[in-house]
Order: sequence, then C-alpha cells, then structure tokens
Amino acid sequence: MNTPVSNRLFELAEHHGGYFTTQEALDASISNRVLTHLISRGALARVAHGIYRLVAYPDHPHADMLVATLWAGSGSAVSHESALAVYDLAQAAPPVLHVTVPRPFRGQRPGVRIHLADLNEGSTRVRDDVPVTSIERTLVDVARSSDHSLVREAVHESLERGLTTRRRLTLALGDVQEGRTQVRRTWGVRLSTAEDAR
Repeated sequence: MNTPVSNRLFELAEHHGGYFTTQEALDASISNRVLTHLISRGALARVAHGIYRLVAYPDHPHADMLVATLWAGSGSAVSHESALAVYDLAQAAPPVLHVTVPRPFRGQRPGVRIHLADLNEGSTRVRDDVPVTSIERTLVDVARSSDHSLVREAVHESLERGLTTRRRLTLALGDVQEGRTQVRRTWGVRLSTAEDAR
C-alpha cells in the first residue's frame, strides 16, 4: 500500500477498531477506485455495504458491534444487553445486537434490534472503540426490558467495580420520564436521597 493512503486509512481505522465507512474514506480523499484496488490486493476487506476493515489491523473482540454502529450512522450506540456485554457485566450474552439510534431511522439489519431514541452526549461513551450507552443509561434501558435477575446482577457488579455510583444512578433515575418506580425496584439497590444527588 502506498504510504500516504496507508497513513490515512490507519488514521480512519484507529477510531473504529480497524473499520471505516466509504464516506469516511471519501472525506479523507480516498476514492472508491482506490478502495476497490486495495480490496483486490488484500489490504482491505469489505465487511458490509459501505463498511471496510483494514486487514493489517488487529482483530477486534466487538467487531460485530463496531460494524453495526457504523452501519447505523452518527449518533448510534450499542445499548441494552449488548452494552452490558461491552462492559462485561452480568455475563450478558444477548441473542441479538441492540443498537440505539436517533430518530428518524428506518434501516433494518439481520441480527440487530434497533431502539429509537435521541442520545445526548452524557448518555454515551466509547469503550474499547465501541460507541456504547453510558452505564447508567444502560441500566435504565435493561431495567425496562430484561430479566430482573440479570439487571440486579449488572447493577451490583457495576457498583462493585466502580463503573458507577449510587449518586450517579440516582441522578440517572431523575431523568427517567416514565416508569421511574419500576426501574428503581428492578435495580434492587438502595439509592442516594434526593439531597445527596444535588
């Protein structure tokens, strides 16, 4: 691979664990013709429509999640039980990949369950190159949709490992518009008082 193109591809790929989109390549002045040539030489692999993997980049343990968020586009994040897997909580092994995307969104992908919600900057993180909902947002989401024992295990593990605090959970609960009592009960932990959360 020629050096200037190689450098630009590595710069693109390092942001997504070795993956990038056609649009990102075009924005970096790498044409479709160059991408096709690099695929034929074995330097790139096309993993989905408009998504490429730099072959020389190390394999990523959450490759499917990276591809799904690149496919879903800007503002998307791995969420729900899939986010628990990114955080390595509660031995979560969801049968489908959960991705939350901003409205409007109409795409479908086999093996991916789409959740529509606008995610603000504070409700997402990047962990191991994967855009993922924050631990607090994740625990709210799974409290509404998952097995209660899995949720409680995830809450307890996240507190024990220092991924969150009771105060941050209390603050996150304050942002819940509907079903706040159900979420709190499902978590099964004593939270900070309203005064402590201020």
